[in-house]
Amino acid sequence: MRNGLFVTGTDTNIGKTVVCAALMHRYRSDTSLCYWKPIQTGIELENDTETVRELAECSKSEIFDKGFRLPRPLSPHLSAQLAGKKIRTSTLVNLMILRYKATYWIVEGAGGVMVPINEKQMMLDLMVGFDLPVLVVVRSSLGTINHTLLTLTVLRDRGLKPVAIAMIGEKNTDNRTAIEHYGKVPVVVEMPHFAMLTPKTLAEWSQNNFDPDNVLKPYISQDNK
Repeated sequence: MRNGLFVTGTDTNIGKTVVCAALMHRYRSDTSLCYWKPIQTGIELENDTETVRELAECSKSEIFDKGFRLPRPLSPHLSAQLAGKKIRTSTLVNLMILRYKATYWIVEGAGGVMVPINEKQMMLDLMVGFDLPVLVVVRSSLGTINHTLLTLTVLRDRGLKPVAIAMIGEKNTDNRTAIEHYGKVPVVVEMPHFAMLTPKTLAEWSQNNFDPDNVLKPYISQDNK
């Protein structure tokens, strides 16, 4: 298992990118972090790598901007097909190996674990190739228990290790309790939708509220090696 985290979600546009930026703020003082989104669709409309670069005020060494950059905000397999390209997991795994060194990765997936990336493989297959512990980003609202438990089941069935949950939205104690009880995984942060999202507000909030019990530290910090 490699060092770092793979950040996935129970849906698209759920808040994974902001969570990745928050992780950079929270843990960069402990170790050498590098953010990477290996597959990005709809690049002409939104660039998550640039969002993390700006929100987390990343240095050049904290961003790895290689991989598949595809037009049209669609499922990766369809965006690639329309662009005349094919996403290969082996290409992306080899990129990670070449860039690896002593880096602790923050890798952001595209959509959820069962999003197709080519005619035979899902995002889940890429996650298996990367072999990183997994942080699952979920909504706090109605329906999240089912979506979260399904995602955790799929991850474990493929031998991956979900280590924590990040809940996004208004606090919901009942949903948090149910997810922790039935999913057997801790919720390490309950992140609100920020009225004003700036690098400063995110940095201050993350340092004070993200993973207060240091659950993620063994996976993301060289202090524990």
